[in-house]
Amino acid sequence: MSSQALWRLPGRHAARRPRLLARGQIVSAMRRYFDDQGFIEVDPNALQVSPGNETHLHGFQVSDGAGGPQPPLYLHTSPEFAMKKLLSAGEEQIYAFAHVFRAREVSPLHHPEFTMVEWYRAGEPPSALMTDCARLLAIAAATARAAGCGRQDGVWRFRGRSADPTLPPERLTLVEAFGRHAGLDLVAFLPAAGATADAALTTSFRAAAEAIGVRTVADDGWSDVFSRVLSERIEPHLGQGRATLLCDYPASEAALARRRADDPRFAERFELYACGVELANGFGELTDADEQRRRFAADMDEKARVYGERYPLDEDFLAALPHMPVASGVALGLDRLVMLATGAERVDDVIWTPVAQDP
Repeated sequence: MSSQALWRLPGRHAARRPRLLARGQIVSAMRRYFDDQGFIEVDPNALQVSPGNETHLHGFQVSDGAGGPQPPLYLHTSPEFAMKKLLSAGEEQIYAFAHVFRAREVSPLHHPEFTMVEWYRAGEPPSALMTDCARLLAIAAATARAAGCGRQDGVWRFRGRSADPTLPPERLTLVEAFGRHAGLDLVAFLPAAGATADAALTTSFRAAAEAIGVRTVADDGWSDVFSRVLSERIEPHLGQGRATLLCDYPASEAALARRRADDPRFAERFELYACGVELANGFGELTDADEQRRRFAADMDEKARVYGERYPLDEDFLAALPHMPVASGVALGLDRLVMLATGAERVDDVIWTPVAQDP
């Protein structure tokens, strides 16, 4: 019997069922939070003309079987484009529980179909979303405990790491994180505002990463080196003791976020971590359509270089951006949140009918 079918065995389902029921209660509690905050729940369609335009993001293409001249459609990797179009249409505070789809992602923390909770606040800074994130961690923890799934001491534990979801998260900039956990001065390797990293800067960054034991390859670009250091040397230390809000990413690592007004080398982007697990990714949203087009084009050029493919741009999304209000938005992985809150070991354990599992 394939590993995909293990979840349907009666004994296996009985063992998973308490966490699945807790998942539903956590979703209900989160909905109450958003509703009490004055949000409107929306339901974006999964079919889109573009799955997203980030270099290392892979979507599922959908065919109607007719083989005609119509352009392909894709299952969305995020409801972001659709929800920003709603903001441009006049909505101000919206949220969605969206099933999203990403190819080439199967691991204990990844599933090709998963649930993303995404919300936007017009006229609010990213700090307002950070407050939402902290409150939602506490809500998920309390709900799981009430359902009999969370640890009674309230502490989350995962792979030898622990965090108290009721404590205020620490806020850590990328510059601070690189210095504290990797011993690197990130500022020394940043290109000037508005510029891209040249070969010399990338080479020196690669050499610094190699010096601390991070393996790189010859064709790694600046972003590749950044990602390797982040994943190998920094992320394992985040969200220990309490959650971490990792803030102020280099502008090149925030394709849909606006630059910081006081230092355009950095962007208004943050990520939320608990027990070393990334839970959420938030932006002060970019509304400059020309800049967004340039970023998408650069990312698709890099995707073509690395993977030999590129995705189309959503021209309607780009046309909507100038009409979008100043806003901040964040996407949170529901399955990972429930996994931590209920003490599960992998996201498959908190998905009702997983389609793929590692043996």
